[in-house]
Amino acid sequence: MSRTVLVTGVSRYLGGRMAARLAADPDIRVIGVDVVPPDVPVPGIDFVRADIRNPVIAKVMGEAAVDTVVHMGVISTPKQAGGRSTMKDINVIGTMQLLAACQRTPALRRLIVKSTSAVYGAGPKDPALFTEEMEPKHRPSSGWAKDSAEVEGYVRGFGRRRPDVAVTTLRFANIVGPRMRTALTAYFGLPVVPSVLGFDPRLQFTHEDDALGALHRAVESDADGTFNVAGPGMLLLSQAIRMVERREVVVAAPFFPIVGRALDPRGYADFSPESVRYLTYGRGLDTSAARDVLAFVPEFGTPEAFEALAASRRPGARTGGEVRVA
Repeated sequence: MSRTVLVTGVSRYLGGRMAARLAADPDIRVIGVDVVPPDVPVPGIDFVRADIRNPVIAKVMGEAAVDTVVHMGVISTPKQAGGRSTMKDINVIGTMQLLAACQRTPALRRLIVKSTSAVYGAGPKDPALFTEEMEPKHRPSSGWAKDSAEVEGYVRGFGRRRPDVAVTTLRFANIVGPRMRTALTAYFGLPVVPSVLGFDPRLQFTHEDDALGALHRAVESDADGTFNVAGPGMLLLSQAIRMVERREVVVAAPFFPIVGRALDPRGYADFSPESVRYLTYGRGLDTSAARDVLAFVPEFGTPEAFEALAASRRPGARTGGEVRVA
């Protein structure tokens, strides 16, 4: 039976790869949506230049009888969006308009949302591992994490209004890989990497291929709900810094963001309050629901996923170019 899948954010790296992966199935028609065309055309998709903040997206979905939406249009850094206010507008208002379009699309049967484990926040009272049912001990109050928490709230509301639609939300640990360039990978790319005095947080990562695999599995699966996705295992921050062959400089907590911004004059890394808390306390995820319910098992553990990033930074490495993504 043929399907029609709409993917948002196809002009960014992961969105484009996701669209191409789905389009490889001859039984799936893929409609890719973004405000600008991809730098490199995505084979096999029908690209629609549209802003999901514009109600016209409902017309696109209705005319194409879209049965599945994969929402990958949430932006993680203000620099990428052109400022914090624009970033919030794209993330929150854009999602609200997309959900309104989903509400008015009778053919819709599945909604998959790419979210982040940052919705759990980070702090000294956190459990060793967060399960999907746990409430944050330290709710995010700014930036991408706060936007993502708001997005998830609107998605839950949509699920109550359209119980006939299976809704799957994937909370990814930080996604890394040879071509991933995010605020966190920019942090590990600093010539000297600052850390907080007295802390060596536990970190988890998801390999970019596993992120795509989890999203693809959600499209194919009948399961719905919220799922943590991360590579098995943990890395200490100090171990990660050694893996990228950088020198660590330990800084007292009040001076950490000041020193970080001084080391990153271009502003690619993120030293917002939420990121500082994460780099102080870390975060762990229980991924048993993804294994048992969604039937997804990552191919890469956390150390292997981070090694893929570290190897791409070493002298002589060839990654096919640098890609900045959400």
